[in-house]
Amino acid sequence: MFARSPSRVRPSGPRPMPCVRSPLSGAPSGRTLLLAAALALPGLAAAQVPAGEYAARRAALLAGVDSGVVLAYGAVEPVTHWPPFSQLPSFQYLTGHAEPNAALVLVKRAAGTTATLFVPPRNARQELYVGARVGPAEAAARTGLAGRPIAELRPALDSLLAGGLPLHVVSDVQTADFAAADTLTRGAALVAALRRDRPGLRVQSLDGAVLRLRARKSAAELALLRRATEISARAHAEAMRAAAPGCSEGEIQAVLEGTFRRLGAERPGYGSIVGSGPNALKLHWDVNDRTMQAGDLLLIDAAAALAHYSSDVTRTMPVSGRFTAEQRAVYDLVLAAQGAFVRQIRAGAPVAAASDSGRAVVAAGLARLGLIESPEARYDAAAPCRDGVCAQVGLFAWHGYGGHGIGLEVHDPAGYYFGERRFEPGDVFTVEPGIYVNPTVLDGLPDTPRNRAMRARLRPVMARYANVGVRIEDVYAVTERGVEWLSSGVPREADAVEALMRERPAPLPGGGSCGETSS
Repeated sequence: MFARSPSRVRPSGPRPMPCVRSPLSGAPSGRTLLLAAALALPGLAAAQVPAGEYAARRAALLAGVDSGVVLAYGAVEPVTHWPPFSQLPSFQYLTGHAEPNAALVLVKRAAGTTATLFVPPRNARQELYVGARVGPAEAAARTGLAGRPIAELRPALDSLLAGGLPLHVVSDVQTADFAAADTLTRGAALVAALRRDRPGLRVQSLDGAVLRLRARKSAAELALLRRATEISARAHAEAMRAAAPGCSEGEIQAVLEGTFRRLGAERPGYGSIVGSGPNALKLHWDVNDRTMQAGDLLLIDAAAALAHYSSDVTRTMPVSGRFTAEQRAVYDLVLAAQGAFVRQIRAGAPVAAASDSGRAVVAAGLARLGLIESPEARYDAAAPCRDGVCAQVGLFAWHGYGGHGIGLEVHDPAGYYFGERRFEPGDVFTVEPGIYVNPTVLDGLPDTPRNRAMRARLRPVMARYANVGVRIEDVYAVTERGVEWLSSGVPREADAVEALMRERPAPLPGGGSCGETSS
């Protein structure tokens, strides 16, 4: 899941209203009129992060620095222009500058602070290919930062560091997971060169500090995430209407991503996951090339990114339009686990209590279905469990119940990641329990008496539930007023999913319905 961003700064102000005429005739359809009404709601109005908020973020970052120079690089221009340019999340957070090859330098001394944005100068020839870009003067006007040519970055740093100031670095990696291993980015290369030239240079990372700031979402950020989630939910509803035996996973992907763009989002927030049948068991399946069969489940994990902010929504549905008894049993168990987690969400409540509630529901339900021997049952494994003994529930529930924060990255930090790990206002996150029945998980286990007995009991039951993969993922925000369910625009109860799938889908681009071709 990789959030992407447009390469050009968009003008402020509301977006034009998308075309809402019915694809079947010149008159608007009932669903189209509902869409037009929804797009007119305040929650779907254009939103943006104000310039003053970027300045406040930089000030908050510098508040944790005694003195020194802060260096943050933005993303580079894509070589092939595919995928399109995406600004690095932390650089976007601090600057709001959405063009490539830029760098930010903040300086804090006793005399005060300065902030400078270094950008490439405008190039008339290049702009014939990529359109107008922002040079130093334009960058200063748009961001309120001093603007200088990028070629002056190294001399400026040399001058600043000559006085003995320490260097604080915001890594120019796509995600913080890779910051510790980074040696190849522009920032890493420059820091290495500065260290060689100044053996006594003190270098400190500010990655953790920026992540902590990003964790609590402002009102402007919540507005963007709310709108991105509303668009995502509507796209999932269109996918539910379109899905049918004979469809390819790619056709459903096209329905989703076309809806994202038509309703005003810039792009998918990450690679769309459209997994049917056995592919529903693959957590990050994004090849999306299988033809769906009657009796399959279809798991869709896909969401829109709006003004750099990505949502994250998952729904699971029966390709034939009706859940089988086994599919419905697992589906209802996942939904019950999600509900148990959600009931624990409130400001000040520990996240662990919510996770424990979801886990208890799943363990009891799997035991009731006969997929595990008891809620506390164990099996033998070399790793990664304590003392080589693992909980049987982990054979089917492969990830956390509470999901993750969302924001500038689809896996963004949330405030409850830190400190006492409690929900607080400003947290925007997913809740995404899942159960996946893959009979092959028993095959590689150690041959012990305990495991042999477990296999004998579980294999016949697992055969009945084979390839049932269910995940239900919704977005929630904790605010001063309470808890807000942002993704309520697409059904998640089994009966409501089946009812929506009975509605007639709109014709697809090129004509016909999903699974058909137009001559």
